[in-house]
Amino acid sequence: MNPLASSFLQLVTIMDELREQCPWDKKQTIDTLRSMTIEETYELADAITNKDWNGIREELGDVLLHILFYARIGKEENKFQLQEVIDGIAKKLIDRHPHIYGDVKVENEEDVKRNWEKLKLKEGKTSVLSGVPVSLPALVKATRMQVKAKQVGFEWKETSEVWNKVEEEIGELKEAVASSDVSKMEDEFGDVLFSLVNYARFIGVDPESALEKTNLKFRTRFMYMEAQATAQGKNLGDMTLSEMDLLWNEAKTK
Repeated sequence: MNPLASSFLQLVTIMDELREQCPWDKKQTIDTLRSMTIEETYELADAITNKDWNGIREELGDVLLHILFYARIGKEENKFQLQEVIDGIAKKLIDRHPHIYGDVKVENEEDVKRNWEKLKLKEGKTSVLSGVPVSLPALVKATRMQVKAKQVGFEWKETSEVWNKVEEEIGELKEAVASSDVSKMEDEFGDVLFSLVNYARFIGVDPESALEKTNLKFRTRFMYMEAQATAQGKNLGDMTLSEMDLLWNEAKTK
């Protein structure tokens, strides 16, 4: 037997044994697993962000375990079999890649994406946006919706037009702030964020990745400030803003 197939079957067998014999594993449901699956996915995302290949390998294993866990529960509930999961994704990939497994011609990746969305609509999807999970983080969801809309031609032509829209939305936000209308401020702030996500796409920047890198940068610098304050025998909260600014600027050079 192929070593990869053998390893996969061993993991499936282990999952079956744990489900039948382990009190904790026997107790789990799709609802109790959901939050743990999300956590494992974020741990994988962290490893990817950090370019931690050993971590990526380990976290992929955890995610794979969760896939087998859900498949096992699906079997117990007489909803589906693991083979249906595997066969289903294989068929989907073949059907949605007619330029590989059929006679469709494409020139570039944009043609591939457009064909993908057209095929999904033929499969019964009522909207190109229906494939965007409702529970996605807002920033990621905005990006995915914009990418989907682009595939049917709903897209600005020039980057300058996108930036003009950003400036327009910032102007409307300023007006909302001046009105002190909290509801309107929230609405306009959301429009500014959505427009900035769009601009990020046009200049080739992943907004989620960019924001996460800034989060990490802030975390590193702030923790440096805390450490330096402690080294000086002080509590960061007792320092003046000017003193903290000095430490912040020092942290930026590290």
